[in-house]
Amino acid sequence: VQLQASGGGSVQPGGFLRLRCTASGSTSRINVMGWYRQAPGKERELVVSIFISGSTNYADSVKGRFTVSRDNAKNTVTLQTNSLKPEDTAVYYCNVKVSRPPGNYWGLGTLVTVSS
Repeated sequence: VQLQASGGGSVQPGGFLRLRCTASGSTSRINVMGWYRQAPGKERELVVSIFISGSTNYADSVKGRFTVSRDNAKNTVTLQTNSLKPEDTAVYYCNVKVSRPPGNYWGLGTLVTVSS
């Protein structure tokens, strides 16, 4: 499975960005799609995951501000980020988890910078 992410950029606090990730290859094996992020000097952390059923799991730090959606027909996952804060600054990575056999795939990452 290959992942191509887009939509990062630089915004002021309170701004918004939309990140999108498109999967290609063995997409029929995908179960979970989601986004992680890694801030400078910190470990990579889960932002949100969305299961094939549509159920979601958000990090507490982004609940109410970020919204994830998934298009299973187009193999895309979109993250709408609103009310961005400086602490949201990080490289955001698209991630998918697959089965048959189990696997874990990462996109290259897209940088989000929130600064005044």
